[in-house]
Amino acid sequence: MKSENLKVILCGVLLLLISIMELRSIKGYYEEIINFTGLSYNDFEKELKEENIRALENQDEYQKMITESKDENLNEAKKESSVHTMKLHARSALLMDGSNNRILYEKNGYQEMPMASTTKIMTCIVTLENSDLSDVVTVSAYASKMPDVQLNIKPGEKYYLKDLLYSLMLESHNDVAVAIAEHVGGSVEGFATMMNDKARELGCNNTNFVTPNGLDAEGHHTTAKDLAMIASYAIKNDKFIAITNTPSHVFQEINSGRKFSVSNKNKFLYMMEGAIGVKTGFTGGAGYCFVGAVKRQDRTLISVVLGSGWPPSRNLKWMDTKELMNYGIKNYKKRQIFEDKKFDPVFVKDGQQKYEKLDIEGNISLLLRDDEAVRIEYDIPKMLQAPVKSNSVIGKASYYINDMLYTEIPIYTTTDIAKIDYPFCLRKLIKLWSFQY
Repeated sequence: MKSENLKVILCGVLLLLISIMELRSIKGYYEEIINFTGLSYNDFEKELKEENIRALENQDEYQKMITESKDENLNEAKKESSVHTMKLHARSALLMDGSNNRILYEKNGYQEMPMASTTKIMTCIVTLENSDLSDVVTVSAYASKMPDVQLNIKPGEKYYLKDLLYSLMLESHNDVAVAIAEHVGGSVEGFATMMNDKARELGCNNTNFVTPNGLDAEGHHTTAKDLAMIASYAIKNDKFIAITNTPSHVFQEINSGRKFSVSNKNKFLYMMEGAIGVKTGFTGGAGYCFVGAVKRQDRTLISVVLGSGWPPSRNLKWMDTKELMNYGIKNYKKRQIFEDKKFDPVFVKDGQQKYEKLDIEGNISLLLRDDEAVRIEYDIPKMLQAPVKSNSVIGKASYYINDMLYTEIPIYTTTDIAKIDYPFCLRKLIKLWSFQY
């Protein structure tokens, strides 16, 4: 009996020794799996730092090449004096790239100003987006009493909304603007709320509409920048362009058949190749105002001039607008500044794969002067923690123009990487035991 007990004890001790040895072996295999790249984490940190230094050197070399190229262009630009000094009469003026709303030039462009009938750009676009052109508008007594410029509509008359929009934009009739506002918004105040909501939606935070026609009123103001953004949005609407570019339009009151003919008062449409708009304006408080637009094969330019002279200097607004447009056409060229960069893989801690590949996609085509400097900054983490999903945003590329942030582009992961777990370790051990390494 004692002999049997001794055998059991010896067997137990033997099994314990074998288990300890096996655990050490498994631990060794596991460590081999964890470090199958041949790097310890400390080694990786060292290599990562070296890779980052090399990446910075490559980026510095790229930036140096860009800078040298720009310096050559800048010297040529200075020799030719291509960027001339603007000579404008307007109290506030601005030139904008209509494809991305980037400001190319401004003079008091952020100053709040009255804007007269350029207000009707917003009146028209809000109406187009919230009504049917076949709607019938009934004229109120209040609308019929608006001061000049008037269509001279009468209380109780009925008109198709489409016809009134031509009257609004071609000849800038103030009575028509109120009739439209009352129809679409229920009241002038209700329509003004709709206009202001649209302004906030477009990012025009320094604009406040009180009237639909732009007559001087306390609290009714905008900035050249905001007005350019509104115009940039409006000219993307085909119905808006169709109305504002029409030379003339004939229509009649629905019940009586009283006939009207309105003609386009925007002379700028015939002053420059590619001119497509937009709207004139004048009040005693605002002076002569104009929002213009030119569309050519490689660019769309939006110009705004506010307070560009007072009577009798009605032509200064055209001179200022042409000066702005010619500046944009002469000094700016379309360029692609997106860098299709190849990134070094990023280490993935506790990942079944040690490195994650990164990708970036973009298209940054915009108008630039030769003397404008482009700088790119990349923000990428030193490591990722498993698990990692593909197409996850883990960094960004920031594009600066003359040290001002222009846009940011996300940097993505490309592969799903799971976290190391026991099934993964078991598979690796089986491969080791079966001599598959």
